[in-house]
Amino acid sequence: MKRTAWAAAAVFVLGVLALGVFPTRDWLSQRERRSAATTELAQLTTRNHELETRAQQLHSDAEIERLAREQYILVKPGEEAYAILPRPAAPPAPAPKPAHHSHPGLLGRVWHGLTSIF
Repeated sequence: MKRTAWAAAAVFVLGVLALGVFPTRDWLSQRERRSAATTELAQLTTRNHELETRAQQLHSDAEIERLAREQYILVKPGEEAYAILPRPAAPPAPAPKPAHHSHPGLLGRVWHGLTSIF
């Protein structure tokens, strides 16, 4: 009788886990994924609206002319284009000359020997 009671309790606990805990865990996981998907959808919708607005701007003659002038330096017939160039870079400073340490000749050694006495 005790074995039957323990077996029935074990089956009951497994049933509760199978019907209550595991689906709840799946439900919570799905809820998190749905929340992330909703956030991503909102971001993509906003970006899509921005791109649609930009596409409409690109179909206007004024925007095409602005881009042609700005990016491709195109001008209308009869106009002249001028470009302002940046200042030339300052030439790099010459590298300092290395000190030339030559070995003094005989006369230099003699002079150094005489002057070092005094």
